[in-house]
Amino acid sequence: DKTGTLTRGEPVVEVLELLEGHTQEEVLSWANALEARSTHPLARAIVAHADSLGIGPARSAEVRELPGLGAEGTIDGRRAWIGGHRLVHQLDVESPAAHEVIAALEARGLTAVALGTDKHVCGVLGIADAIRPEARGIVDQLHDSGIEHVVMLTGDHQVAAERVAAATGVDDVRAGLLPQDKVQAIEQLSHTYGPTAMVGDGVNDAPALAVAEVGVAMGAAGSDVAIETADIALMSDDLARVPWLISHAKRTLRIIRQNVALALGAKAAVLVLAVLGVASLWMAIAADMGASLVVIANALRLLRT
Repeated sequence: DKTGTLTRGEPVVEVLELLEGHTQEEVLSWANALEARSTHPLARAIVAHADSLGIGPARSAEVRELPGLGAEGTIDGRRAWIGGHRLVHQLDVESPAAHEVIAALEARGLTAVALGTDKHVCGVLGIADAIRPEARGIVDQLHDSGIEHVVMLTGDHQVAAERVAAATGVDDVRAGLLPQDKVQAIEQLSHTYGPTAMVGDGVNDAPALAVAEVGVAMGAAGSDVAIETADIALMSDDLARVPWLISHAKRTLRIIRQNVALALGAKAAVLVLAVLGVASLWMAIAADMGASLVVIANALRLLRT
């Protein structure tokens, strides 16, 4: 996943473009109301921006999340919505002016979030999220550890996604994805490359985390549903733990194979000696308890950093 995984997950609103005669206070109060309960990083950025300007949420009702799209509700008796370019297209309210504003923001690599009513787009926010400085090195480590293909999946638009992909060195990027699209991408990647791991943090990532052979959630900043769905939670939100997990898993498998070989080898040797009539009780005890102690000591090597 891109937001909150390859990026810091701390986006900020850089620009607000107003349309159809709406004011900044009106657009931000509506946006604050629609995003107040959301845990998505973009929603938190919008709420934080409105609060920083002293603009509280408007009176709202029946607010509900639209997975992968945005949110909608009733504000001051009027239906309002907030979401990305895909939602604008779906609602068929994109005027030439709105299209020009959204295209300009996306060309700058910003994530465009529009707010509007059934009639038109009222305003568009341009949001930026900084790439994690360690992301490029971590992708390189994944390649070095034997990972065949690193793919970025995101619901963001293609230009912003490609900017992050170019900076992080991932092999492929798939943008404009809904939660079900991410599931299909994981299934297709599993079919093409074999066992696939998914790293994500949000509600939109949970279905893909469940479908992947291994789901890894960014624990500290991740949503509850993502953490509950994933097989592994990175509680420090340190993306560098992902290549470490892979190398640690490989070490664990090597030691398991060594321990099985040691235990079976010792017992096989005593069995051969018993058949030859030269085995003693102490040999049997050594093959049993001695092998157990050797296996435990060998496994303790995993505690090394």
